[in-house]
Amino acid sequence: MSGKRFIIAGGGTGGHIFPAIAIANAIKKIAPDSTFIFIGAKGKMEMEKVPLAGYEIEGLTIAGFNRSSLIKNIGLPFKLIQSFIQVSSIIKRYKPDAIIGVGGYSSFPVLKYAQAKGIPTFIHEANSFAGKSNMMLGKKAALIFTATDGMEKFFPLAKIIVSGNPVRTSIVKMAVSQAEGLKHFNLSTDKKTVLVIGGSLGAKSINEAIDNNIDVFEQQKLQLIWQTGRPYLEKAMAKCKEKATVFVSDFIVQMEYAYAAADVIISRSGAMAVSELCITGKPVVFVPFPHAAEDHQTVNAKKLADKNAAMIVADKNAVKELMPKVIDLINDIDLQEKMKVNIKKMSVLNADEIVAKEILNYLN
Repeated sequence: MSGKRFIIAGGGTGGHIFPAIAIANAIKKIAPDSTFIFIGAKGKMEMEKVPLAGYEIEGLTIAGFNRSSLIKNIGLPFKLIQSFIQVSSIIKRYKPDAIIGVGGYSSFPVLKYAQAKGIPTFIHEANSFAGKSNMMLGKKAALIFTATDGMEKFFPLAKIIVSGNPVRTSIVKMAVSQAEGLKHFNLSTDKKTVLVIGGSLGAKSINEAIDNNIDVFEQQKLQLIWQTGRPYLEKAMAKCKEKATVFVSDFIVQMEYAYAAADVIISRSGAMAVSELCITGKPVVFVPFPHAAEDHQTVNAKKLADKNAAMIVADKNAVKELMPKVIDLINDIDLQEKMKVNIKKMSVLNADEIVAKEILNYLN
């Protein structure tokens, strides 16, 4: 089962990038002679994060469809043609045995070209509602890995394997204590800590809710670890300049330390965030992104809330309702313990191994 050459395509957000890296690591663990090259979109976060994980990446000149400004899509067909030329060059040079797509618009030209050339393709769909690109690509894919069941409305049933979402090994193992997590962020062990993660690109409503209530943290003797995303970083840094009990960053690389440090977590409810938080087993208040396709973030959050495993605050109500809900939760130890037990029950620990084994078995 060794010596296979893989291309992994996709990116745009941490929800695509980190599962891709987890799958590569799992394949290498089973078949150490496997080699990988990643393909992403130039200027996107995968171009930075993938090399940090020890893998080579090549960037395509491609952009997604801009729904807010149609005029910005004028150059899209030319970029797509250019990306197919780039993909052709990479595939001819690298000669992969298989290609794995993890979502994000950079995955489409890679898998589409590979399928035209008869190269086996595999798809991982993290969300409960499949993206249009993956639905088109699924018809000719060898296998399709999904986070949840019920995905036959998007993909051919015979090709679906329900694997769960591959999560970073550092989070699955969680070898960091709360004291170590707090020390990592120069915070005290004597105060309760709230972790805010609005996704890898940040979340406007969550950031505004925190910003508007920043003094409440001090009043309630709470500490804050605040991942803002790049657009909000400067404003948050200025707001928290004199506050010793607040850690601010646009992006937290070693999330295991942040999860370990937290007593309560505020988060978006994208598929990967939910998968990680189930494994982490901490009380969570979700603020679903309301413009996600088919409102799937609300669906994700509701699955947990219906089992008393999480709480939900609607995006439009976040500025007024989020902090009161978090403070109530911080002060209710019994509820925290119930939520910890219930959210842990929903975790999948070995999705990366399932995906890796099925791909290698198919190729052998």
